[in-house]
Amino acid sequence: MSAIGKIVATRLKSSGLIRSQALIAGKWTEAYNASTRDVISRCRMSTKAESVAMKLKSSGLFRSQAVIAGKLTEAYGGHTRAVVSRCRMSTKAENVATRLNSSGLLRSQGLIAGKWTEAYDGKVIEVTNPATGDVVANVPCMGGRETNDAISAAYETFSSWSKTTAAERSKCLRKWYDLLIAHKEELGQLITLEQGKPLKEAIGEVAYGASFIEYFSEEAKRVYGEIIPTPLSDRRLFVLKQPVGVVGVITPWNFPLAMITRKVGPALASGCTVVIKPSELTPLTALAAAELSIQAGIPPGVVNVVMGNAKEIGDALLASTQVRKITFTGSTAVGKKLMAGSANTVKRLSLELGGNAPCIVFDDADLDVAVKGALGTKFRNSGQTCVCANRILVQEGIYDKFASAFSNAVQKLQVGDGFVDGVAQGPLINEAAVQKVEKFVQDAISKGAKVLLGGRRHHLGMTFYEPTVMADINNEMLISREEIFGPVAPLLPFKTEEDAIRLANDTNAGLAAYLFTTNIQRSWRVSEALEYGIVGVNEGLVSTEVAPFGGFKQSGIGREGSKYGMDEYVEVKYVCLGNMHG
Repeated sequence: MSAIGKIVATRLKSSGLIRSQALIAGKWTEAYNASTRDVISRCRMSTKAESVAMKLKSSGLFRSQAVIAGKLTEAYGGHTRAVVSRCRMSTKAENVATRLNSSGLLRSQGLIAGKWTEAYDGKVIEVTNPATGDVVANVPCMGGRETNDAISAAYETFSSWSKTTAAERSKCLRKWYDLLIAHKEELGQLITLEQGKPLKEAIGEVAYGASFIEYFSEEAKRVYGEIIPTPLSDRRLFVLKQPVGVVGVITPWNFPLAMITRKVGPALASGCTVVIKPSELTPLTALAAAELSIQAGIPPGVVNVVMGNAKEIGDALLASTQVRKITFTGSTAVGKKLMAGSANTVKRLSLELGGNAPCIVFDDADLDVAVKGALGTKFRNSGQTCVCANRILVQEGIYDKFASAFSNAVQKLQVGDGFVDGVAQGPLINEAAVQKVEKFVQDAISKGAKVLLGGRRHHLGMTFYEPTVMADINNEMLISREEIFGPVAPLLPFKTEEDAIRLANDTNAGLAAYLFTTNIQRSWRVSEALEYGIVGVNEGLVSTEVAPFGGFKQSGIGREGSKYGMDEYVEVKYVCLGNMHG
């Protein structure tokens, strides 16, 4: 029996509903003790299993579907085919995990000073597949001691890595990029396995994430200094750019690879060393990327990875005087804590925080372009990105037509396990994420909003949620004021261009905004008036390695990507040479 099979079988036995195995076998039995692999195999007897399942459904005992899902649920309302499908999903996910393990990319230890390391106290945390609930791997639950050792390793290695030539660092990063691309299929599978996004989208993230390593492998050779014309004839003045030092890299779960490479690429290119703290929900992609960095010839101690107790790891990074910079992507609340915690040691900070992106559709917009753009920016990664359209503001003259066309497009989105062909929407990351979405939807309904489509959990169960469109939204509802981070599209009507700008800017966030119009003068006016760091005009997917990514107001500090991203990891040093006459 596989590790996943043992865990699932143990859960089934302890649930007290072991009689519910009749749903699979088509027969009531006493303590059936076969492995989960046998259970899954029996599910493949699709004709008989479906027949029994339909009988059980009509009997009112449909709670027994918890045996298949690996989780007790209240009234699972999906068709029996979904039961059989989910069993097969679990098998496929397990096969993917097995292949990844044999490839050497399924690492389950931290990386400190080039050595794969367990937690010093032996504690572990489970990494689960959000689509099935299966445990993919156990990883070390590290804390302050491991983090301090990782910091020491990075600090000791900094003295040598920072002195390598830009050409040498460039070659290492280029090799790392080549390896990421060579393994894009496996890395994409790993992202889907632990994060849940559709495989096509996950492989797209690998290409996107790798592009930062490629870009900064080139920028490594272009960190230029400057000669300053002197006001005194016996002096020569010039400016050097030197690496900041050890960087603490704290990343979220929604882009397990790209959020790391966007930070680590410029850090390594400039000569810094890093201690990476990935999300405890998705650490496996970070570990696989670290493995490939070793294969690329990046020296031990340059890249270190710790995961586990977020508070202890964060406190250690903040307290250390050897860590000269913190770069973080995540919630505004945590970003504020990191700002406060960095004050004692006056660290450099790069913060990419929460958003509340408006997507403005004007009367003169091309309807097809607006629908496609809004769909892309809202439902990418099931709405779990910081630049997702959080509010879709639609001018009154086109409101009804847009709402109808947009709802029709959303209705076509296929929901399911990311490994299934054709799936465009995967699960939300965990139960807390689903509950947050439910809270926002219910708050809006209680204040007069209408559900045009969806508005409830998906019949697949687990953390799947139906792609949702809501109308009659106003700016006082939670769904307008806070980041949804889920597949819910709220439509807000507006009258004039001035109204749209006022509504769009009425937030503490300022990361990304979108507008759709065929009027070039309006596109310039509105882009300049929007208080956001990123503006997409007639386009919903705007992220690229060659452009600066970052926000205004409480959406963060600093920029990532592009030539501006390098500036975040270097110190500017002025040197004055005197007495040059003699």
